[in-house]
Amino acid sequence: MTTPSSVFAVFEATAERCPEREMLQVLPRTAEVYGMDAGCWTYRDAHTKVLEYSEQFACADYQKGMRVALLLENRPEFFLLWLALNRLGVSVVPINPDLRAAELEYLIGHAEPALIIAIPERHAELATAAKTADIALAVITPEETVPKPRKNAVVAEDSSGEQQEAAVLYTSGTTGSPKGCVLPNTYFLLAGRWYADVGGLAKLTTTGERMITPLPIFHMNAMAYSFMAMVTVGGCLIALDRFHPRSWWSDVAVSQATCLHYLGVMPSLLMAAEPAEEDRQHQVRFGFGAGVDPKLHAGFEERFGFPLIEAWAMTETGAGAVIAASSENRLVGQASLGRPASEIACRIVDDEDRDVASNTAGELLVRRATGNPRYGFFSHYYKNPEATAEAWQDGWFHTGDIVRQNKDGEMFFVDRKKNVIRRSGENIAAVEVESILMRHSAILSAGVAAVPDALRGEEVFACLRVKQPSAETALEIIEWCLQQMAYYKVPGYIAFVDGLPLTPTQKIQRAVLKELAANLLEDPATITTTHLKKRQVA
Repeated sequence: MTTPSSVFAVFEATAERCPEREMLQVLPRTAEVYGMDAGCWTYRDAHTKVLEYSEQFACADYQKGMRVALLLENRPEFFLLWLALNRLGVSVVPINPDLRAAELEYLIGHAEPALIIAIPERHAELATAAKTADIALAVITPEETVPKPRKNAVVAEDSSGEQQEAAVLYTSGTTGSPKGCVLPNTYFLLAGRWYADVGGLAKLTTTGERMITPLPIFHMNAMAYSFMAMVTVGGCLIALDRFHPRSWWSDVAVSQATCLHYLGVMPSLLMAAEPAEEDRQHQVRFGFGAGVDPKLHAGFEERFGFPLIEAWAMTETGAGAVIAASSENRLVGQASLGRPASEIACRIVDDEDRDVASNTAGELLVRRATGNPRYGFFSHYYKNPEATAEAWQDGWFHTGDIVRQNKDGEMFFVDRKKNVIRRSGENIAAVEVESILMRHSAILSAGVAAVPDALRGEEVFACLRVKQPSAETALEIIEWCLQQMAYYKVPGYIAFVDGLPLTPTQKIQRAVLKELAANLLEDPATITTTHLKKRQVA
């Protein structure tokens, strides 16, 4: 049997093997939001539609090396169009629907797509952005006749098979403009195979898995792991329009999902709801994701009846270097990522790229252990060879993530390298402080950022959402913090807020949080606690 060398080839092989299986399901609530019919696409139905789309693009002269941008939210047409274009060697550029004028102008001008396919409500905005970016292209809906591609639309590197570009995903980035991660077919093929073979508590069967996800399709989680996993094992993907806490378990039950994906605050919001009978009226065997509050981890599993598999990966690494705590003896409630698999080589280094001791925090470097060190990773940053070379300095991919590893090989995420508060010579990981703050019973959510300090360089500023905000509550929290962490890590300022700035995948928008903290520094309502930060004497 010939090994599939493209996303379309994997899909077609599965469609031939199990044509009557359900591949994509649209639930009634999602259908209502999108104004479409609820129901399922079988692999046979999807294959027929994909070939129809593909022929339209071929007749309109779309060819290898071109790109088509897609702004379709979480609609099933996204996947069908991607498969149709992949068959021709045409890449896709998923567009985050939250982007607006300036961001769209940058993305379109940078990615240089031949066409944009989008929901009607965004056509005028996309057309204006393309014009401002000096990219003369058409903007259509999935139902419209495919026009000719714009002139000089072949922009991707010349390659074929597994190395052919399949997508360009834009990272949010910590500084500067977003980087365009060029992802070859290999990236998606390995993601599907990795998930199919990971085993342990996240074991997938080939008899009809059903995976539900509320995560955005423009993100690698849903596009690579969720979709490719289901296509690889012949399962069905149920993509919701977004995460709806109140109707989540109802949707999970109706979909008959056997596994689910989560990120960020999802588990916390579900745990905050009152216990109900529907908590266990589902068929879910495991959840896969990242960001569960450690203090809620064990309680979540006991209440809802299935394990949450915490994992680490990046858009750049894909399944080339993914770490997941999927074994039976995982460390529940300790923020463990598990142990790296044998096919992944890892180093943890200091600022001079020197390996650190066990249980010492440092930057995580990764690559494949044998063969091509970049196998399964992104190909390169589009139009940015300098950034690509910097990321792969000395043959190791520098993740920018700070982790530590214990003597048993268990990996623990600490923080982003660029999200470190430097106070009086001490490096303070914002995520670490947030994690400790979230253990306090009065705190519902926490975001920590650096603010300038004339004496110490930087000070810790905490934006907190609490049950009953007051000066007394702030004082009680600080007194508690002084018992929970080193005095210099304790917030020097506390501002009570109604909510934190979050990305569509429920991660804190660090740049926005830092700006918010700077603005709140002079707010009379902000409570100064620096005078309480004193070294504790035994």
